Formats: sequence, C-alpha cells, structure tokens
Amino acid sequence: MNQLSQSLIFAERPDPAILLLRLNRPRQRNALSVALLGQLADALRAARSDESVRCVVLSGDERSFSPGADINEMQQHGFEALSDPSRHNAWDIIAGFPKPLIAAVRGVCLGGGLELAMLADILLVAEDCVLAQPEIRIGIIPGDGATQRLTRIVGKSLAMQMVLTGEPISARQAVAAGFASEMLPASEMLGRALAIARVISNRAPIAVRLAKESIQAAYETPLSAGLAIERRAIRYAFTTDDQKEGMAAFVEKRPPLFSGR
Repeated sequence: MNQLSQSLIFAERPDPAILLLRLNRPRQRNALSVALLGQLADALRAARSDESVRCVVLSGDERSFSPGADINEMQQHGFEALSDPSRHNAWDIIAGFPKPLIAAVRGVCLGGGLELAMLADILLVAEDCVLAQPEIRIGIIPGDGATQRLTRIVGKSLAMQMVLTGEPISARQAVAAGFASEMLPASEMLGRALAIARVISNRAPIAVRLAKESIQAAYETPLSAGLAIERRAIRYAFTTDDQKEGMAAFVEKRPPLFSGR
C-alpha cells in the first residue's frame, strides 16, 4: 500500500482504482479547519482529473470522524471563520466531486463533520458512532448545509429534532432513518467501505458518473425534471463503448472489461 502523507490528510491507494483519504488532525479529533477542508478539496480535485481513480473512500480515525468546525477559529474570527471564501470554495469542490464518494464513519461525527459525511454518496456508520448537529448548544445553527441536506435525507421531523435539540442519534437510528446504508462493528467499517469501493470501481465509469448525477438530481429538481435528466443520461450511456462491451459480455457470459469510454 503506497501512502502519500499530506499534513492534514493521509492519502492512500489500497487498490489501483481506489483512493482512501483519512482526515488527520488527531489532537483536534479531526476538527474541520479551513486548512483541512482546503487540503481535502485539493485531494479530491486531483482525484477528479486522475482517470485511474474510480472511487474514493473518506474516513477519520478510530476515535473520531470529525467533531465539526474548528471552534478556535470561530472564537478568534467569529462568523468570518465560516464565511471565508476559501472555505466556501472547498465545500463546493467536495460537494461537486463527480466520482463515487464513500464515507466510513467511526466515533464522533458532529456538526460540520456530519455535514461533511452528508456529502458522501454512500455512508457507512460504525456501531460506536455518535451523530449530531449540536450547534444550537453554542447559540448558533448549522451553517454548512444541514438544514437543507439533513431535511431532504431524513425528513422534516427528525431534522427538526436533531437541529433544535442538538441531541445525538445512534448509528441504528441513522440507518433506520435512511441517513446511512449500513451499520457495522467498528473493526469491520473500513474493510466494508473498501469492498463496496472495489465493486463500484469495476463498473463502467461513465455509467457510474451518470447514475450519480441522476440520483443527485432527485434532491434538487421536481420529478418531471429529474426523469428528463435520467432519460438524457441513459441516452448518452447507450453511445459509449462500455455499453457495447457490457452487453456483449452479458450475452457471451464473461466478465466485462470496461474502458471508461
């Protein structure tokens, strides 16, 4: 396993087609400083243009995914800590990452950490994780998307409960609410995330990208517009070499060899 160390992000290639990114501010439990978000955005920007990367897995460490925004930065700079243009730009790059992004969450996942996890396409949670939007406890509200994304994912009632009380939900509740797809023992979390990434990385890359775009549209458009997006996407998929290879392989009863074209 080749490991490339960046000061606030560890980037690894556990598989030629998979990029594993680990948040790395252990003393701050991976609090989301402007610098950390910037380095994460840089890593994803590089992965976006690297054709060999077909899926990204994002994780924290054994104790914490992230407790949220860096409180020290907010104490020092007030609202400007959150409104920093470079910070907004980093969030936009992460949110707009076009390849599949899997988040493997262990331990503490609060505030901005939960908002970061919500940007993943597939979210796995460990049995030991604590999930919350506790901003109300310090006199503010979520500011990195939770009032919008959380409501779309889990519905109005649970979103209101989490945001207005600041109280956590369990991993089991998260799966039941559709916030996460699987709950696993902490020791199995990363292995399962990488296993899913390997399955995805063996699928046709263009079809994967088109599928992600179409599903995301369901959160941002009316049904009729979303269906139109899906129809345009599948029309395009039928023009690719991978479509021809996939169907030929199915007929010939052999594994497909997708080229990403």
